[in-house]
Amino acid sequence: MNQRPYTAILIIPTGIGAAIGGYAGDALPVAKVLAQVCDRLITHPNVLNGASLYWNIDNAFYVEGYGLDKFAAGCWGLRPVRTNKIGLLLDQGIEPDLRLRHLQAADAARATLGLTLTDYIITDAPLNVELRTAPSGVSWGTIGNPDSLLRAAEVLIKKAGAEAIAVVARFPDNMDEQAVQNYRHGKGVDPLAGAEAVVSHLIVRTFQIPCAHSPALADVPPDPNLSPRAAAEELGYTFLPSVLVGLSRAPQFIVEKKHQDIWADQIDAAIAPAYACGSSALLALSQSQCQIITVEENKTLIQVPPQPLGIKSIQVNSYLEAVGILVAHKAGINPSALCPQISSLQPIVRSIKN
Repeated sequence: MNQRPYTAILIIPTGIGAAIGGYAGDALPVAKVLAQVCDRLITHPNVLNGASLYWNIDNAFYVEGYGLDKFAAGCWGLRPVRTNKIGLLLDQGIEPDLRLRHLQAADAARATLGLTLTDYIITDAPLNVELRTAPSGVSWGTIGNPDSLLRAAEVLIKKAGAEAIAVVARFPDNMDEQAVQNYRHGKGVDPLAGAEAVVSHLIVRTFQIPCAHSPALADVPPDPNLSPRAAAEELGYTFLPSVLVGLSRAPQFIVEKKHQDIWADQIDAAIAPAYACGSSALLALSQSQCQIITVEENKTLIQVPPQPLGIKSIQVNSYLEAVGILVAHKAGINPSALCPQISSLQPIVRSIKN
């Protein structure tokens, strides 16, 4: 009997201090394991980007957050590709030496990994990214010159034929020192994540093209107390390699259905932190037949559980337990059948309306 591919979506929102997935690609092991029990795993750059580290997962789909929301709502579909031609967009605010480091990283991706890139473009004005922190501690940010970003992206698409866009923006050096130290020590929020999402959202929303962002930062002295979860960002001058690898096979966004495309009604399960259930993607999927699984031990700074939102979910303690739920769900087995006690069937009480 032929069955359609079992498809799951892994969501770990960015900038909310997730215990797993709030650092430098530290949710990659989760994605790798989930991909072993799914036919297709859809997730986003916050999960798969590991700065200088990356891992090809053949059956994982790299989908930017805004595009993920549109996909989950059924507005856009995903069209798998063999490879994308990636346009490199550099902020004019990046100093020449730091720009050269990023261009060399891009050349290394071409020569060592065989990726396809267009020629690069520099914005016609500095993007002037600014970082913000909400009272809850969640990170976000703004772009001073969004029009410059969009003009550069349009040139890459129309003149260079870019099918995906990697953005490198200069991020400010005057970040909250204590917040940065907390993050490097594995107990804080990524201060860059919220602003990074703003950059990629703007391009995806405007051009319906895969996009991801890599920040350009001044070098910092080594820290002997560095957390392993933050260590991937300390390995070099750029975070660009994982972004280029992800974009090279990112599915294209489409609005007309064809047989090989992936649409929201094909999603079998979605996995998210237990107290980060307010994303539009999860809210949309909860209105379908998709099985929602929430993970208790992935704590975040926000407190948005599924119940008040009317989201029915199976709550588990860990991602290892979530893997078991996925295996049972894929096999068509009710997870309660694996417990020692099973309640008896009860009669349905009939109610007659006058």
